[in-house]
Amino acid sequence: MTQPEQDDSIPGRPSSQGRPRDAAIDTRVTEAVVELLRIAPYRALTMERVAVAAGTSKPALRRRWKSLPGIVVHTLISVLGTAPTPDTGCVHCDLISGISNLGEAFGDSPITRALPGLISDLEADPELRDLFRREYFEARRATTRTVLEHAIERRDIKAGLDMELTLDLLAAPLYFRAFFGHQPIDADLAKRTVLSVLNGVATPEWQCEQRAKHHT
Repeated sequence: MTQPEQDDSIPGRPSSQGRPRDAAIDTRVTEAVVELLRIAPYRALTMERVAVAAGTSKPALRRRWKSLPGIVVHTLISVLGTAPTPDTGCVHCDLISGISNLGEAFGDSPITRALPGLISDLEADPELRDLFRREYFEARRATTRTVLEHAIERRDIKAGLDMELTLDLLAAPLYFRAFFGHQPIDADLAKRTVLSVLNGVATPEWQCEQRAKHHT
């Protein structure tokens, strides 16, 4: 029988007194959730099934995450990461890289199957919803915002653009396809999305420069 863990820390909050958090358990839980989602839908997940698959106990899971959605948020952040957009000075390259990284993570992991149900469950837990937005959604969004701000400073992108709308436009096709599955998240989706957005927000000088590059 698996012995209960003595670690009672919760992601997003300072660890309580006691033994240091065991990263190996976090890894096992992440792997367990991913494998369970590979064979069953999100609604079939339970704390018991995750505990058995991770080789730990349900009380140990509750001390860490309090709820199943908390475990899934932890897994999503662990699998998909939080800061995918580089900032090299090439706005076109950087945005494609950032969206491609997320698209590849979505395509390679069944964790995306949990997104619709998870978002619904987060409405019943404002604290966890805020954690999700802060540590996953906003963390990702912040890196892309930085790339766009620097592009404005270089005059690659028009000043005065609607930053929040532009960020939404860049991410929307990927999440829309992940949620509804009506179209694949193919290898060229990032390129098509970035080009469509930049055609609307880039300065004429940047667009002329890009056309010149493609004709040389």
